[in-house]
Amino acid sequence: MPVVRGCNLPDDLLYDVDSHTWYREMPDGKVRIGMTQVAVALAGKLVAFTPKKPGKPIAAGKSCATVESGKWVGPAKSAAGGNVAAVNDALVATPTLANDDPYSARVVELEPENWGDVKGTLTPGPAVADKYDAKMAADGFAGCGG
Repeated sequence: MPVVRGCNLPDDLLYDVDSHTWYREMPDGKVRIGMTQVAVALAGKLVAFTPKKPGKPIAAGKSCATVESGKWVGPAKSAAGGNVAAVNDALVATPTLANDDPYSARVVELEPENWGDVKGTLTPGPAVADKYDAKMAADGFAGCGG
């Protein structure tokens, strides 16, 4: 697993580095979307999580949820468009689950449109380290402290 500046980036995921989101393909064709460890480190302790409702369509590049911490409120963006198939009710009830383990705390499950095209724009886990290191350097982010 790549570790960049103390931030874990599991090999088995795809990444949208600019949006700090991860993607996991499911056997049924759906895609799980979550926030990377970098995202939650930047945000700080999460206090609220408001996903789009199941059945709601989202456009590629748009928000699939709103995330709020003590110092930040913003969108969790999806590189893929499609319909929200499921939300993470546990994360709604306890937003800090994403702080504890961002790779288990998915944001939504999406029935994606044009996944084959979108997938090619994402960075596979084994190749993400250099891209994330450059992004952190450009953003002046020291890394995931502990």
